[in-house]
Amino acid sequence: MTDTSTVEGLLREALEVYDDESAVCADLETYARRLREPLRVAVAGMVKAGKSTLLNAIIGEEIAPTGTGECTRIITWYRYAPTPRITVHPLEGESRLLPLTREQGRLVLDLGGQPAHEVERIVVEWPAQNLRAMTLIDTPGIASLSEEVSERSTQFLTPEDTPSEADAVIYLMRHLHGSDVKFLEAFRDTSAASSGTVNALAVLSRADEVGAGRIDSLISASRIADRYRADPSLRSLVLDVLPIAGLLAQSSRTLRQAEYEAFVALAALERTERERMLLSADRFATGCTALGLPAEDGRQLLERFGLFGVRLGAALVRGGAGNATALAHDLARRSGLDLLLALVTKQFDARSATLRTRTALTGLEALVRSHPRPEAAGLLAGIERVRANAHEIDELRLLSALRSGQVPLPSSAAHDAERLVGGSGVAPAERLALPADSGPDDVRAAALAELQRWRVLTENPLLDRGALEACHVVTRSCEELVARAGAAGQGRELATH
Repeated sequence: MTDTSTVEGLLREALEVYDDESAVCADLETYARRLREPLRVAVAGMVKAGKSTLLNAIIGEEIAPTGTGECTRIITWYRYAPTPRITVHPLEGESRLLPLTREQGRLVLDLGGQPAHEVERIVVEWPAQNLRAMTLIDTPGIASLSEEVSERSTQFLTPEDTPSEADAVIYLMRHLHGSDVKFLEAFRDTSAASSGTVNALAVLSRADEVGAGRIDSLISASRIADRYRADPSLRSLVLDVLPIAGLLAQSSRTLRQAEYEAFVALAALERTERERMLLSADRFATGCTALGLPAEDGRQLLERFGLFGVRLGAALVRGGAGNATALAHDLARRSGLDLLLALVTKQFDARSATLRTRTALTGLEALVRSHPRPEAAGLLAGIERVRANAHEIDELRLLSALRSGQVPLPSSAAHDAERLVGGSGVAPAERLALPADSGPDDVRAAALAELQRWRVLTENPLLDRGALEACHVVTRSCEELVARAGAAGQGRELATH
């Protein structure tokens, strides 16, 4: 595992070296704090991509402002805390608390008349389980009509001379656009990612719109995601591409009993009548009174679920979703949210220590090189020692090179190398393409077979230097898989005696 304690020691040493430069010390303390904090994951994308809606879905509550209000123009942090609190940090002056106000179940962020351009950030502390493992950052739209708003996100996520404020990014897009590729390239090439890593997931965030709200819309969106996943320009920038119906994902996490009852009433209608009512949003809004549902409630149901969600909810009730909880779980799964959360855990959370360590190391190195001192020479040597022993960072670097097509290996070997260094997930079974419930003996046998194969490859005299270095990294990954499986097997034997 990545040794964060050694990096913390280097940062403490640097604070002593630069104790007479307050600005440098402030940056060093920031890197030290980031090592101790949860992983920072930014939610980014162009205007109206559905960033705040998806963020609400991940958190499980409607606490991120949606729409076009002032607060959607401000970078907003969502952190775990046992007690809810909202703090505004202005560009000038003291920070202040905002009142906790809800309207129709939604949290309302009221700046009290303060313009958005005078606010540096808003920090929302909330007792949400998913915020324990990561801090989420909601960013204003990239390529906004307002240059100031767009520039704020760009500078925050892709600064020129310092590490990005985010360790990883979930990037939302409605379809692949040149601005999307440009941003993802910039995020990969920031100072914090200069070691060459892929630490982004791409999301087709309004997938239900692909099929005009039909129940099979996500199937159509999945085909588009498959095509984007294979696109060379995107493959080198993101770990995966997946479709998600963001509005449905948000509403499924906050499904109310009255909404479930509306779905039950809709499902009970005769088929022809139900299909006629669901032909369009207008027909549903005007015909919902036949369900005993007031017109205003019908409009709110459409606003919260969309026509796709209303159609799907009725179908799932007819298929056996017997209560509100069961329907909520089914809707979340069908929306793509469960898959996204699994990928975030598999690709980001599992690499949290490595990503945070890499950010601290590259930030520390940039500071030392931009503020050279004789007594700082030992810091550079210490950084190199950490990197030489941090195999996980080598894996991230190789993963990026493989996905960019920069490693001269045969395609089959390159595909296997990507999997073995964690491109499909860092768990041993995922690396070795084994069933998730594989035991230590199966893992060890598969890892030994891979280890032998890659040792043979390293002995090929025709390999150029880049391919040989890649083979050495993969070989070490296989060695660690063998060692971990052996240790797990011994632990199991001890437990049975």
